[in-house]
Amino acid sequence: MINKKIINPNRVRRIEGGFGFIPHRFLTDGFIHLLNRKELILYFFLILASDRYGLSFYSYDAICSCLELCVEDYIAARDNLIKKDLIAFDGTLFQVLSLPERPVSKSGQAREEGLFRITSLVRQSLWRDEDGR
Repeated sequence: MINKKIINPNRVRRIEGGFGFIPHRFLTDGFIHLLNRKELILYFFLILASDRYGLSFYSYDAICSCLELCVEDYIAARDNLIKKDLIAFDGTLFQVLSLPERPVSKSGQAREEGLFRITSLVRQSLWRDEDGR
């Protein structure tokens, strides 16, 4: 086990005002690996811009300007996040959704599910080894 120690106690993060969060499962369940860079920056932006229900209403021109995306890249990233079941969009309002049970893959659900099962089994076996079980 790694011993953790706060490096700078004067700069510990605190929740003040708005607060965006990304569930740890986004990393550990492989969601992050299924997004390209433009999808990631749009997803993170929407998380930061949303309220406690995941809702935000930034216009595409504000988003494109802030993220330095052209309209075509924004539309592609937005549509892919919708297909991957990470956001909903009604034409005006965005909602960052709770993570689905499994990541929706780019190129083949069955192939990705197999990779995630293998990854999970490897993690479990390593976890058992570390615990001595």
